[in-house]
Amino acid sequence: MTSTDVTEEAEDSGPSGYAAARLRLLTEGTRSGPPRRTALAELTDGWLSGLFGAAGGPPRGVCLIAVGGYGRGELSPRSDLDLLLLHDGGDDKAVAALADRLWYPVWDLGLALDHSVRTPAEARKTAGEDLKVQLGLLDARHLAGDQGLTTSLRTTVLADWRNQAPRRLPELQELCAERAERQGELQFLLEPDLKEARGGLRDATALRAVAASWLADAPREGLADARRRLLDVRDALHLATGRATDRLALQEQDQVAAELGLLDADTLLRQVYEAARVISYAGDVTWREVGRVLRSRSVRPRLRRMARERSDFLRRAVAGDGRALGGGRPVAERSPLAEGVVEQDGEVVLARTARPERDPVLPLRAAAAAAQAGLPLSLHAVRRLAATVRPLPTPWPAEAREQLVTLLGSGRPTVQVWEALEAEGLITRLLPDWERVRCRPQRNAVHVWTVDRHLIETAVHAAGFARRVHRPDLLLVAALLHDIGKGWPGDHSVAGETITRDVAARIGFDRADAAVLATLVRHHLLLVETATRRDLDDPATVRAVAEAVGTEGTLELLHALTEADALATGPAAWSSWRGSLVADLVKRVSAVLAGHPPAEPEADAPTAEQERLAVEAFRTGGPVLALRAQTEPPAGPEPSADPEPLGVELLIAVPDQPGVLPAVAGVLAMHRLTVRTAELRSLPLPDGVDGSVLLLDWRVAAEYGSLPQATRLRADLVRALDGTLDIAGRLAERDAAYPRRRGVEPPPPRVTVAPAASRLATVIEVRAQDAPGLLFRIGRALEGAGVRVRSAHVSTLGANAVDAFYVTRGGGAPLPGEEAASVARELEESLEA
Repeated sequence: MTSTDVTEEAEDSGPSGYAAARLRLLTEGTRSGPPRRTALAELTDGWLSGLFGAAGGPPRGVCLIAVGGYGRGELSPRSDLDLLLLHDGGDDKAVAALADRLWYPVWDLGLALDHSVRTPAEARKTAGEDLKVQLGLLDARHLAGDQGLTTSLRTTVLADWRNQAPRRLPELQELCAERAERQGELQFLLEPDLKEARGGLRDATALRAVAASWLADAPREGLADARRRLLDVRDALHLATGRATDRLALQEQDQVAAELGLLDADTLLRQVYEAARVISYAGDVTWREVGRVLRSRSVRPRLRRMARERSDFLRRAVAGDGRALGGGRPVAERSPLAEGVVEQDGEVVLARTARPERDPVLPLRAAAAAAQAGLPLSLHAVRRLAATVRPLPTPWPAEAREQLVTLLGSGRPTVQVWEALEAEGLITRLLPDWERVRCRPQRNAVHVWTVDRHLIETAVHAAGFARRVHRPDLLLVAALLHDIGKGWPGDHSVAGETITRDVAARIGFDRADAAVLATLVRHHLLLVETATRRDLDDPATVRAVAEAVGTEGTLELLHALTEADALATGPAAWSSWRGSLVADLVKRVSAVLAGHPPAEPEADAPTAEQERLAVEAFRTGGPVLALRAQTEPPAGPEPSADPEPLGVELLIAVPDQPGVLPAVAGVLAMHRLTVRTAELRSLPLPDGVDGSVLLLDWRVAAEYGSLPQATRLRADLVRALDGTLDIAGRLAERDAAYPRRRGVEPPPPRVTVAPAASRLATVIEVRAQDAPGLLFRIGRALEGAGVRVRSAHVSTLGANAVDAFYVTRGGGAPLPGEEAASVARELEESLEA
């Protein structure tokens, strides 16, 4: 059935016919995308026109107009109907009766309606006061009634928009910026709003409005396709959810991908990100051009006056010459930046003498010059480079490699320059492996960027550490490539090592430097994972890192790369606590690489405070504890004047007995205290006193609010140890009081035994969804398995807990292989339950 047939059926059958035809159109599956949106708009046009013409015909001087998205003919399955009933003011009662005949059938069908009834003067006045109304009227489309009234309004609104553009466009730009601040950037969000986020459908509409002003225009290439792709995704989202929503929630993405015939949700997100990137870049270029034009208009009268004055002066100075001097159009200044590259009008453009077809280094030279100057690359310049430049030879000449390093080392301005190169495909020409990480989503709440943007952000942070290392060029290139393996299956660090060797050779690094870069990429997670999950007092830990790193120079680079990577990941990935642990590990490994092997651990003599707590615990027969806040400056080149709290040291002494670990962990969870590190050891009592005391030296932090009083902690701990406090029940009650939000089901927990991680204990690693009481459940399971926890190294990244437990038999020896594997299985099963 054609759209004309469907429209005729809807007109003949009234509202019920329209509803049936609409349902068939949305479910028949033979049409999708722009054809379905057009057909739905035509179907709705016919139905509304029928309503308008019913009941003896409408009064004269009245018309029905579609505005906004409906005016553009972009009806998604659950879109609002944006309608304006325009009248000349002649018969208010007749107009009101007509409005009722139009609006009520729409409401009766359960369709969302955004409506207004106005005269042309009222519509024009409202548009002048409300920018959103004016934007909607720019897309006004006649549906029924007096065609002349619609044409007149469209002409007037467009004329007003063009006349008022110098005032209204800055308002529109500010509106877009405020929306972006609220909604974020579409191209990086895991649950993006397709309409409101930066780079979404609202921004595409804003670019249409700028073009309608005749003041500037957006880059057209790819823009229509990007907009169409977002509309297609929104259509599929409406059909999948049955709701009028623009937010692409995680739980809907697989279904939306299937509706669009895509492989999976990652493919869907990547297409959304690519579309958003096109729209965002077009917006950047367009608003920059708007600013340039408005600045030019504001200074033109002053320049004309100065030109006249200069002309008069020169005529008097060359009396009798007879030539008309001055008064011409001022020529924009062109300031040289590099060979073949100049600055003009606040942008970086190619010099008139530049020959991209003969100079393959020119794209990198222009990009480096722009980033160093903190200026954007001209769209025309980038497109000319993309169209004419020859490929770089392999290996690259030294200048090309140096310009790449300069670009990466320019800090924050690198981002906009890199985006300009990427928009025209120049990055993938320079680095073909970039294609696999471009717009690739990272389904981890810790990461705030896609893979490719994360790599650039890492380079931006690494540029701030360039004075810390002897080879900043290696640091910057390693920052750019450290996650390049995420486009391949398997361990991205292993894949990245192979890719990095190839890329390093291609861009001209010698074999030794290529080996260093490969090592940095292969082990870019080594320091932070070891520092937060391993016992740094264990010589095996430090030796393993030293063997992997190899040299002090590589260790220096890896330390800076680790911090830059974490800072570029997101706020949850780095803290003063993590920084201090990594710095401690680096100091120990550096000593080993300098020829000073770590000493075998000896039983630390208790401090006076620890001995006092132990004696008091033995004397009272119950737990004794002390809280002590700790602050240290964050690791980095510029320590903060105000040290960030690293947490609170919690010392607990308790007579040696079963169940201490789960009891302490449970009490802390009840009081909303997060455990960062946990060490447990048995302290012998002073001479003449029989027995032993367990000493727990833990570092904790409050999830929010202030720390509880030590007396309350001790009272609850006493009850937990004697069995009168039902910790599991209390935690379950608290969980039940806060209903869980609907979301993606987390992956199951995974428990493994780390091979050869320590000679002194067996290391069991737990990866699970973080939740209150997780450490309590782990401690209870290990206690039930009959093993003793010597120390725990707790790390939380977003919603994921990654913990390591050093466990031994009761006598202090590591577990045999089969027993360790059995304990790991039992622990995993208990966490799954």
